[in-house]
Amino acid sequence: MSVSTPIAPGTDIRSLFAEAYNNRYTWDPGFAGYSGRCLWSQGDQQVEGRFKVGSDLKAEVEGISNEEVHKAVASQLWEVCIHRVRRPFEVTHKDNQFSAGDSTDEGLEVLVGGKGEGDKYRIKDNVVTMVHRHIHGTVVTIHTAEVTDTGSGYLSKRYSSQYADPASGEAKGGVNHFTDTFVPLGEGGTWVLSERVIRTEAFGDSPAGEQSFQFLDLKAN
Repeated sequence: MSVSTPIAPGTDIRSLFAEAYNNRYTWDPGFAGYSGRCLWSQGDQQVEGRFKVGSDLKAEVEGISNEEVHKAVASQLWEVCIHRVRRPFEVTHKDNQFSAGDSTDEGLEVLVGGKGEGDKYRIKDNVVTMVHRHIHGTVVTIHTAEVTDTGSGYLSKRYSSQYADPASGEAKGGVNHFTDTFVPLGEGGTWVLSERVIRTEAFGDSPAGEQSFQFLDLKAN
Protein backbone atom coordinates (compact mmCIF):
# COMPACT_ATOMS: atom_id res chain seq x y z
CA MET A 1 0.00 0.00 0.00
CA SER A 2 1.04 3.59 -0.44
CA VAL A 3 1.68 5.68 2.65
CA SER A 4 -0.69 8.51 1.74
CA THR A 5 -1.58 9.90 5.16
CA PRO A 6 1.06 11.05 7.64
CA ILE A 7 2.00 8.45 10.23
CA ALA A 8 2.98 9.78 13.62
CA PRO A 9 6.58 9.08 14.70
CA GLY A 10 6.72 6.15 17.09
CA THR A 11 3.71 4.38 15.59
CA ASP A 12 4.03 0.59 15.36
CA ILE A 13 4.36 -0.11 11.61
CA ARG A 14 5.27 -3.80 11.68
CA SER A 15 2.44 -4.71 9.30
CA LEU A 16 3.37 -1.91 6.87
CA PHE A 17 7.00 -2.99 6.75
CA ALA A 18 5.97 -6.65 6.39
CA GLU A 19 3.92 -5.74 3.29
CA ALA A 20 6.95 -4.14 1.63
CA TYR A 21 9.18 -7.05 2.70
CA ASN A 22 6.74 -9.58 1.22
CA ASN A 23 6.50 -7.56 -2.01
CA ARG A 24 10.14 -8.35 -2.88
CA TYR A 25 10.50 -10.86 -5.71
CA THR A 26 11.77 -14.26 -4.53
CA TRP A 27 12.23 -17.61 -6.21
CA ASP A 28 9.80 -20.47 -5.67
CA PRO A 29 11.23 -23.03 -3.20
CA GLY A 30 11.17 -25.70 -5.94
CA PHE A 31 13.33 -23.68 -8.38
CA ALA A 32 15.98 -26.06 -9.75
CA GLY A 33 18.44 -23.34 -10.76
CA TYR A 34 19.80 -22.25 -14.13
CA SER A 35 22.96 -21.99 -16.21
CA GLY A 36 24.54 -20.04 -19.05
CA ARG A 37 27.55 -18.02 -20.22
CA CYS A 38 29.05 -15.22 -18.15
CA LEU A 39 30.89 -12.26 -19.61
CA TRP A 40 32.89 -9.80 -17.49
CA SER A 41 34.17 -6.57 -18.98
CA GLN A 42 36.05 -3.51 -17.75
CA GLY A 43 37.35 -0.96 -20.22
CA ASP A 44 38.90 -2.94 -23.09
CA GLN A 45 39.29 -6.08 -20.96
CA GLN A 46 36.83 -8.93 -21.45
CA VAL A 47 36.69 -12.41 -19.92
CA GLU A 48 34.18 -15.13 -20.71
CA GLY A 49 33.22 -18.31 -18.87
CA ARG A 50 30.27 -20.50 -17.94
CA PHE A 51 28.24 -20.75 -14.78
CA LYS A 52 25.64 -22.92 -13.14
CA VAL A 53 23.34 -22.22 -10.21
CA GLY A 54 22.12 -25.45 -8.62
CA SER A 55 18.89 -26.32 -6.85
CA ASP A 56 20.76 -25.53 -3.61
CA LEU A 57 21.18 -22.00 -5.04
CA LYS A 58 24.97 -22.28 -4.97
CA ALA A 59 26.84 -20.97 -8.02
CA GLU A 60 29.73 -22.58 -9.85
CA VAL A 61 31.82 -20.59 -12.32
CA GLU A 62 34.08 -22.34 -14.86
CA GLY A 63 36.49 -21.28 -17.59
CA ILE A 64 37.78 -18.11 -15.92
CA SER A 65 41.44 -18.45 -14.90
CA ASN A 66 41.83 -14.90 -13.58
CA GLU A 67 41.21 -15.37 -9.86
CA GLU A 68 39.93 -11.84 -9.21
CA VAL A 69 37.46 -11.96 -12.10
CA HIS A 70 36.35 -15.48 -11.13
CA LYS A 71 35.70 -14.28 -7.58
CA ALA A 72 33.86 -11.17 -8.81
CA VAL A 73 31.52 -13.14 -11.11
CA ALA A 74 30.84 -15.77 -8.44
CA SER A 75 30.18 -12.99 -5.92
CA GLN A 76 27.47 -11.38 -8.09
CA LEU A 77 25.71 -14.73 -8.57
CA TRP A 78 25.94 -15.48 -4.83
CA GLU A 79 24.52 -12.06 -3.99
CA VAL A 80 21.59 -12.54 -6.40
CA CYS A 81 20.86 -16.01 -4.99
CA ILE A 82 20.80 -15.02 -1.31
CA HIS A 83 18.35 -12.21 -2.06
CA ARG A 84 16.01 -14.54 -3.96
CA VAL A 85 15.65 -17.05 -1.11
CA ARG A 86 12.13 -16.91 0.30
CA ARG A 87 12.14 -16.52 4.08
CA PRO A 88 8.92 -15.77 5.98
CA PHE A 89 8.84 -12.31 7.53
CA GLU A 90 8.10 -13.71 10.98
CA VAL A 91 11.18 -15.94 10.77
CA THR A 92 13.57 -13.23 9.56
CA HIS A 93 12.25 -10.49 11.83
CA LYS A 94 10.69 -12.33 14.78
CA ASP A 95 13.00 -10.58 17.28
CA ASN A 96 12.60 -7.07 15.79
CA GLN A 97 10.13 -4.26 16.37
CA PHE A 98 9.35 -1.57 13.81
CA SER A 99 8.27 2.01 14.50
CA ALA A 100 7.74 5.03 12.28
CA GLY A 101 10.34 7.77 12.00
CA ASP A 102 10.20 10.79 9.70
CA SER A 103 8.94 11.00 6.13
CA THR A 104 10.91 12.27 3.12
CA ASP A 105 10.62 12.02 -0.66
CA GLU A 106 12.37 8.65 -0.32
CA GLY A 107 9.59 7.35 1.92
CA LEU A 108 8.63 6.64 5.51
CA GLU A 109 11.49 5.88 7.88
CA VAL A 110 11.27 2.50 9.63
CA LEU A 111 13.23 2.37 12.90
CA VAL A 112 14.19 -1.09 14.12
CA GLY A 113 14.15 -2.11 17.78
CA GLY A 114 14.99 -5.41 19.42
CA LYS A 115 17.67 -7.67 17.96
CA GLY A 116 18.26 -5.30 15.01
CA GLU A 117 18.42 -2.15 17.16
CA GLY A 118 20.13 0.63 15.20
CA ASP A 119 19.09 -0.65 11.79
CA LYS A 120 16.60 1.39 9.76
CA TYR A 121 14.77 1.35 6.46
CA ARG A 122 12.54 3.54 4.32
CA ILE A 123 9.44 2.32 2.50
CA LYS A 124 7.41 3.94 -0.26
CA ASP A 125 4.65 2.49 -2.46
CA ASN A 126 5.21 -0.97 -0.99
CA VAL A 127 8.93 -0.89 -1.87
CA VAL A 128 11.88 -0.84 0.53
CA THR A 129 13.66 2.25 -0.83
CA MET A 130 16.46 2.45 1.76
CA VAL A 131 18.32 -0.09 3.88
CA HIS A 132 20.74 0.87 6.68
CA ARG A 133 22.02 -2.28 8.38
CA HIS A 134 24.86 -3.35 10.67
CA ILE A 135 26.53 -6.43 9.14
CA HIS A 136 29.71 -8.11 10.41
CA GLY A 137 31.21 -5.03 12.07
CA THR A 138 30.35 -2.58 9.30
CA VAL A 139 27.32 -0.58 8.21
CA VAL A 140 25.88 -0.79 4.72
CA THR A 141 23.45 1.81 3.39
CA ILE A 142 21.53 1.06 0.18
CA HIS A 143 19.31 3.53 -1.67
CA THR A 144 16.98 2.15 -4.36
CA ALA A 145 15.99 4.63 -7.08
CA GLU A 146 14.17 2.34 -9.53
CA VAL A 147 12.67 -1.15 -9.51
CA THR A 148 11.51 -3.79 -11.99
CA ASP A 149 7.93 -5.00 -11.45
CA THR A 150 7.78 -8.73 -12.27
CA GLY A 151 4.06 -9.03 -11.59
CA SER A 152 5.01 -11.24 -8.62
CA GLY A 153 7.01 -8.72 -6.63
CA TYR A 154 9.69 -6.14 -7.34
CA LEU A 155 13.42 -6.34 -8.07
CA SER A 156 15.83 -3.46 -7.53
CA LYS A 157 16.92 -1.99 -10.88
CA ARG A 158 18.95 1.12 -10.00
CA TYR A 159 20.47 1.46 -6.55
CA SER A 160 23.60 2.53 -4.69
CA SER A 161 25.49 1.05 -1.75
CA GLN A 162 27.99 2.52 0.69
CA TYR A 163 29.92 0.84 3.51
CA ALA A 164 30.89 2.80 6.61
CA ASP A 165 32.42 2.42 10.05
CA PRO A 166 29.56 1.88 12.56
CA ALA A 167 31.22 3.96 15.30
CA SER A 168 32.52 6.97 13.37
CA GLY A 169 30.27 6.83 10.31
CA GLU A 170 33.39 7.24 8.17
CA ALA A 171 33.06 5.82 4.64
CA LYS A 172 34.86 2.58 3.76
CA GLY A 173 35.49 2.85 0.03
CA GLY A 174 33.66 4.66 -2.74
CA VAL A 175 29.93 4.56 -3.38
CA ASN A 176 28.91 1.76 -5.75
CA HIS A 177 26.12 2.48 -8.24
CA PHE A 178 24.33 -0.58 -9.63
CA THR A 179 22.12 -1.04 -12.69
CA ASP A 180 20.53 -4.50 -12.83
CA THR A 181 18.61 -6.06 -15.71
CA PHE A 182 16.46 -9.10 -14.92
CA VAL A 183 14.70 -11.35 -17.43
CA PRO A 184 12.33 -14.32 -17.08
CA LEU A 185 13.57 -17.79 -18.04
CA GLY A 186 11.09 -18.37 -20.84
CA GLU A 187 7.48 -17.18 -20.82
CA GLY A 188 6.23 -16.97 -17.26
CA GLY A 189 9.51 -18.38 -15.95
CA THR A 190 11.66 -17.45 -13.00
CA TRP A 191 13.29 -14.01 -13.20
CA VAL A 192 17.10 -14.04 -13.14
CA LEU A 193 19.89 -11.48 -13.58
CA SER A 194 21.02 -10.97 -17.19
CA GLU A 195 23.26 -7.93 -16.66
CA ARG A 196 24.75 -5.93 -13.81
CA VAL A 197 26.78 -2.75 -14.32
CA ILE A 198 28.66 -1.44 -11.28
CA ARG A 199 30.07 2.08 -11.32
CA THR A 200 32.34 2.89 -8.37
CA GLU A 201 33.11 6.45 -7.32
CA ALA A 202 36.71 7.47 -6.65
CA PHE A 203 37.79 7.16 -3.01
CA GLY A 204 41.15 8.10 -1.54
CA ASP A 205 43.84 6.66 -3.79
CA SER A 206 41.35 4.44 -5.63
CA PRO A 207 40.16 5.86 -8.96
CA ALA A 208 36.60 5.68 -10.23
CA GLY A 209 35.80 2.60 -12.28
CA GLU A 210 33.09 0.61 -14.00
CA GLN A 211 32.64 -3.10 -14.63
CA SER A 212 29.95 -5.10 -16.35
CA PHE A 213 28.68 -8.63 -15.72
CA GLN A 214 26.54 -10.25 -18.41
CA PHE A 215 24.78 -13.59 -18.07
CA LEU A 216 23.80 -14.97 -21.48
CA ASP A 217 22.16 -18.03 -23.09
CA LEU A 218 20.24 -18.57 -19.86
CA LYS A 219 18.49 -21.90 -19.41
CA ALA A 220 16.59 -23.40 -16.50
CA ASN A 221 18.10 -26.61 -15.13
